[in-house]
Amino acid sequence: MRPDDPFDDAVTARAVIAADGTLARWSEGARLLLGYPAEEVVGRPAADLLADSAVPPRLPATRWSGTLVLRRRDGETVTVWMLAHHRQPSGNGPGEWLAVTPMETSDQELPDDPLVRAAVFQSPCAAMVFDEALRLHGVNDAMAYLLGLPAAHLRGLRPTDVGSRPQHAELERHLRQVLRTGRPYEMQTYMKATGESRAHAWLARLAPLTDRTRRVRGVCVTVHDFTEQYRARERLQLVNEASMRIGTTLDVTRTAQELAEVCVPALADFVSVDLLEPDEPGGEPVHPLTAPVSLRRVAHQSRTPGNPEASAALGEVVVYPAAAPHADSLIAGHSIMASVSSGELDPWLAVDDARTRQILEHGVHAILSVPLQARGTTLGVAAFSRFSHPEAFTHDDVLLAEEVTARAAVCIDNARRYSRERETTLALQRSLLPRTLPRTAAVEAATRYLPAARSGVGGDWFDVIPLSGMRVAMVVGDVVGHGIQASATMGRLRTAVRTLADIDLAPDELLTHLDDLVHHLSQESGGDPGHGEVGATCLYAVYDPVSRRCTLARAGHPAPVMIPPGGAARHLDLPSGPPLGMGGLPFESAELELPDEAVLAFYTDGLVESRGRDSEVGHALLREALSHAAGPLDETCDRVLQTVLSPGGATDDVALLLARTHGLPAAQVATWDIPADPALVAPIRKQVVDQLGTWALTEASFTAELVVSELVTNAIRYGAPPIRLRLIHDASTLICEVSDTSHTAPHLRRAKTWDEGGRGLLLVAQLTQRWGSRHTAEGKTIWSELALVDEM
Repeated sequence: MRPDDPFDDAVTARAVIAADGTLARWSEGARLLLGYPAEEVVGRPAADLLADSAVPPRLPATRWSGTLVLRRRDGETVTVWMLAHHRQPSGNGPGEWLAVTPMETSDQELPDDPLVRAAVFQSPCAAMVFDEALRLHGVNDAMAYLLGLPAAHLRGLRPTDVGSRPQHAELERHLRQVLRTGRPYEMQTYMKATGESRAHAWLARLAPLTDRTRRVRGVCVTVHDFTEQYRARERLQLVNEASMRIGTTLDVTRTAQELAEVCVPALADFVSVDLLEPDEPGGEPVHPLTAPVSLRRVAHQSRTPGNPEASAALGEVVVYPAAAPHADSLIAGHSIMASVSSGELDPWLAVDDARTRQILEHGVHAILSVPLQARGTTLGVAAFSRFSHPEAFTHDDVLLAEEVTARAAVCIDNARRYSRERETTLALQRSLLPRTLPRTAAVEAATRYLPAARSGVGGDWFDVIPLSGMRVAMVVGDVVGHGIQASATMGRLRTAVRTLADIDLAPDELLTHLDDLVHHLSQESGGDPGHGEVGATCLYAVYDPVSRRCTLARAGHPAPVMIPPGGAARHLDLPSGPPLGMGGLPFESAELELPDEAVLAFYTDGLVESRGRDSEVGHALLREALSHAAGPLDETCDRVLQTVLSPGGATDDVALLLARTHGLPAAQVATWDIPADPALVAPIRKQVVDQLGTWALTEASFTAELVVSELVTNAIRYGAPPIRLRLIHDASTLICEVSDTSHTAPHLRRAKTWDEGGRGLLLVAQLTQRWGSRHTAEGKTIWSELALVDEM
């Protein structure tokens, strides 16, 4: 052994015992005590040193102290007091034991030492004194109690001889620092005193002791118990952490899980949160409560990975009988503590064998049940269990648990109310959106609507509206704001768009009327109309499959994307137009010709805009996702949402409408220019009948002939030339249109008994599926639709 090895000195006998019971090291002090040199005992069983009558001690898990009778090398026996403690292994081995005994007699008068007299008797708190070699010179009774060892036997021991806790090694390191620098040092530690069931917080002050020449001769260690302050600080820290970590979202399940995570392991080893369920979706929890109580497990957390202590899976209904603390605290409305040792859980465990096995298996010894209450409503119960914590719950623990659960209950109630309002708003929103899209010959359409993940349901909408002449209108809009008010406004605007579309207004004119409506809605809401208290954006497009032309206008809405067959996606260059509600500003339309099978993508800004990402990036992702739109539109919609939306979900509502255009073949359209001569109506009827024969629609000839005759005669009599007749048909509909340059539109009236006229339009209305008129740039068009097949 090296002479400077701190293990080897003549003041204390030390020996290291390996896990197999053999001696691994032997100090000089041990040789002086028993007479054996190291080479004779190292490798031998330590029990060989015991006297024949001595019984080997039962070593606990950490430390043992007591009196042993040992046999010296000369055959004599010696009785010594010995302290042994288990040391953590340096590698993957089982560890070893360090056994020490002071060589000095225990009856020395410690007050004769001036260092001990100055430190021990003048200190009002626990104190001990170490010399320059870091050997313990003496302790007072308070320190001996803290160390859990008799004061008379501690003289000559080093800090690491007393125990193997990290605090002992840290103390020895700082003692050397004080001896070297001569400056005091303060350190904090958290440990248990012998006989105490709870750990204590200690503040240790290490002060150098000097002689008359100012030479440092030792170190005095005084210890102050500041457990209450430490625990108060811990409680305050937990409450502060709860205020920051609980309620980060408006999700009931996530909020309950945050409560469980905050309290483990700071307050309990296992926490479960069970919530009462309302009688009906969106209602209040059932009151008053009676046992047994049924709750749904929404969250739990354990310090053991995998939550093996959980008695129920997440989402499972748990039934608590009257004897369970969970039910009792819910019914009583206050916290209940119960422990296994006191027998308070016996009535519950007597009727629940599975719970009894679980408590015994995991060593649960204390349960604290706290009802979750907010705004006069009991929402559920949080249960705190301890099995690794050796201490039972105290009154301070109850106050802390109630403080944390009270904060969590408010957050859970907020989330519950928000969820209920969100579900109501979402139900309203979905009821106002089209459930199915109409099937038209002009376009094939697919849509998606996603409410915002966090900000709530807004006012995004879409629609596909069949128009006369086999044309179709497509609209996408976005109302400013979120919630029920935005959804209600959206419903009013969608209804207005349908009404305006029914009278066949041009897109720019329709947006002008819609702008007036939003302007008036803003006035009704009490806001400043100029600043858009009620505001919206909108894009309106009309596609004509006969001419294959599409007319579009937008009011502050993102421009659509067009994907030609086999081509790259590109944004259409349209006049932007002001948002709806500004009042008095004009809108412009743009017209373009679309190839067959082209795809138009209409969307709201929630698709391409998100926090932390530039909108141009979103537009680029959208074009990339639409570049392969040749397949089914539903698949394209899903691909767009997966590609463009961020992983956290949409931060705003998203409405997406994809429409693939289908042009009508020229063979399904017939057009005639009509002279303004009533005598030529009969030849026109014959041409119509011949054309229907060519189309194999002879079964509709009689009705079509009557309708054409009436509409052409009215145009010759009341309209202005030039007059044009057009027939359009697809698989299910025959459309008859008569156009002239007069802007006077006919109206339906009921003729009196002796009137000679006034029955023509009434006859048309009776014979056709629907009819109407629309204004054009050149005049007007009267149209009617005949069903070719019976609708089931």
